[in-house]
Amino acid sequence: MQATLDATAASSLNAVSFVDPERALAGAEKADVSLPFGGVPLGVKELDMVSGWPDTGASLVFAGDIATETSIPVERIVGRGGVVPFGLTTASEFGGVNLTRTHLNGATSNPWNLARTPGGSSGGSAAGVAGGLFTLATGGDGGGSIRIPAGFTGLVGLKSTYGRIPRGPNAQYGNLTVTVGCLSRSVRDTARWFDAANGHDARDPLSLPRVEGWEAALGSVPVRGLRVAVVDDWGGATVSPAMWHVLLGAAEHLVRAAGLVRIDGVDTTLPRMGAAWAISGNLGLSALLGDKWPACADQLTPEMRAGMEMAEGLYNAEARGRLEERRARFNARMAEIFDQVDLVITASNPDVAFSAEGPLPSEFGGIKAGARNNGVLTFPCNLHGNPGISVPAGTVDGLPVGLQILGPHFSEQILLELALVLERECPWPLVAPGAPA
Repeated sequence: MQATLDATAASSLNAVSFVDPERALAGAEKADVSLPFGGVPLGVKELDMVSGWPDTGASLVFAGDIATETSIPVERIVGRGGVVPFGLTTASEFGGVNLTRTHLNGATSNPWNLARTPGGSSGGSAAGVAGGLFTLATGGDGGGSIRIPAGFTGLVGLKSTYGRIPRGPNAQYGNLTVTVGCLSRSVRDTARWFDAANGHDARDPLSLPRVEGWEAALGSVPVRGLRVAVVDDWGGATVSPAMWHVLLGAAEHLVRAAGLVRIDGVDTTLPRMGAAWAISGNLGLSALLGDKWPACADQLTPEMRAGMEMAEGLYNAEARGRLEERRARFNARMAEIFDQVDLVITASNPDVAFSAEGPLPSEFGGIKAGARNNGVLTFPCNLHGNPGISVPAGTVDGLPVGLQILGPHFSEQILLELALVLERECPWPLVAPGAPA
């Protein structure tokens, strides 16, 4: 724990926004090392609650607020898992964008290249783990916020089936897209995390029943013969040709090594839901800000302010009806795709990590991509509620790229098994080159 605190204090990544050394060292001294993660230092994403620690939503608007409760996932990974939280990792404001840069904390850097972003919203968690500061950190994924940073920093990031790990206490459902999990360096660490944290809690009535044996099953889950579509334009995204060249090679290797059956020619087009997803998400932000808006506009990051302004006046009973109708069509389309194949393999991000200061990219390699392109690959899983995992699959221009494997609801252990195959066949660096071991 002292080594973690020292490394964090010396780091230039800006991955940690708050540290509680007294509580951390006291917890480490009495840690039960017989537990699955006994004594392992934990970075907690600053959008998660830890009683007595800042509860700001990564926003100046709520600077100074202190949590009075601890979130269910943190309770579980501490109580069942044995980790020892030491501080809060930086996040994008309210988890709203794929970039960890806020007025409250400044910009967080990617340990592979300090000028680049680790992504968002779980950017500080990803930067700290990939940068060798700590081994585990919490994350949340409402539109890709675990998988995007995992892809940008060379980590494992599993977005589980909706409700697999309870949220709360007192979490609002919003647009029913948010799942919680972790950022880790290995498939085994992620499986062990879900062993400790999954299972129903009455404070989150939509949470799922407990499933045992995630880590124990690794290496034995049957995957041979599963049908897979390998898709470079999932969700209508445009992926960098240089990156897709690397990812396609990794996908083909995985198909051979795991004995999958590639099915070509599958229609994987999806209804466009990006604007509806964004507007519905901003409703929760509007409720959170309450009567502080619009007086707080200058305290918000440009992306959050623009989102609030865009959503004003666009949501009413009629709009809600249209959104629900479109989402129902979207769910039906996703079900059709997973009737034809068991898995979809695609990219986690459209390109390598962009500037740490932003803005969100509008092109790469001369190809107009549009800022909306970032996240298009990930949020279909959030809308449908099915799982997806980002796994390191190589580098482009010295930066890591992530292969995203998607499955139908409740298929997490299949996704972990395939990630394990890739990890064993094509091992990745545990930390970014040049980062502390």
